[in-house]
Amino acid sequence: MSESTGSTEHTVLVLGSDPLPQLDRLAGRAEVVFADEKTLAGLLPTADVLLAWDFTSDAIRESWPERGPRPAWVHTASAGVDRLLCPALVADDTVVTNARGVFEQPIAEYVAGLVIAMAKDFYGSWELQRQRRWQHRETLRLAGTRAVVVGSGPIGRAIGTTLLALGVVVDLVGRRERTDEAFGRVHGAGALNGLLPQADWVVCAAPLTEETRGMFGAEAFALMPRRARFVNVARGPLVVEEALVAALRQWRIAAAALDVFEAEPLDADSPLWDVPHLIVSPHMSGDTLGWRDVLAEQFQDNFDRWAAGEPLLNVVDKHLGYVPVQ
Repeated sequence: MSESTGSTEHTVLVLGSDPLPQLDRLAGRAEVVFADEKTLAGLLPTADVLLAWDFTSDAIRESWPERGPRPAWVHTASAGVDRLLCPALVADDTVVTNARGVFEQPIAEYVAGLVIAMAKDFYGSWELQRQRRWQHRETLRLAGTRAVVVGSGPIGRAIGTTLLALGVVVDLVGRRERTDEAFGRVHGAGALNGLLPQADWVVCAAPLTEETRGMFGAEAFALMPRRARFVNVARGPLVVEEALVAALRQWRIAAAALDVFEAEPLDADSPLWDVPHLIVSPHMSGDTLGWRDVLAEQFQDNFDRWAAGEPLLNVVDKHLGYVPVQ
């Protein structure tokens, strides 16, 4: 492999999926090679840089070499890095970066839309319209309700800030407690169980790590009041789906919305499709028109820094599994 500062042309390996990224700015500066899950392992030793364009694949985690040549830098076109981190990648000196900065506001808008839709019973209005029934109802006033947003990174903060603008009181929960200008303070993870009983809205925006896997299970749902609505826009394995289904079917919480799942895509015969008061969407909360172009530009901007020997942006702490809060 070429050194990042000693060659006029580098090899960028792209784990791709349609549509492939437009990397026009790399022309004449890098050889761009595309790989799929079958060819990735054989091509990894030839690459200086790996772009995980298909961020839903486990191929990097399964193919990463324990020894020998390997890319010096891996960039994933996603906020989460759980699909690529493996012991060998964590242990070596390869730098990992993510797509921090692209998805925060779109996801915050999506969550706000879900919260408003559930508070104002838009689904009920649509269903009554479909039945041609005129049925007056009273709906919730958002201002003054309380949201517990779990995850204090950029996505969680954007969600919290957007809900604050709607008059919602926001408790932001992170890995550790600290003071915060926008939210007063960030609660540590140990405070979550004490916050859930007062929550009208619980929004999961946490990274998937060994500590957070399955954090929303039967115990967490039992702590929520019956009026609570739960939203997950982070990673599917953060939620024990069977526990959520039981909580909804037994009316222990009022409603929920899932944009991510333990297994994706969701099987057509999954029971989740038919759970009462559950909104299902196909991992789309951060995907707005033109989002792929933004991801490609972000990667090329960081490539400029890498080729110039400058520090990369959005460097992930591989042991934590996310970009640390500065």
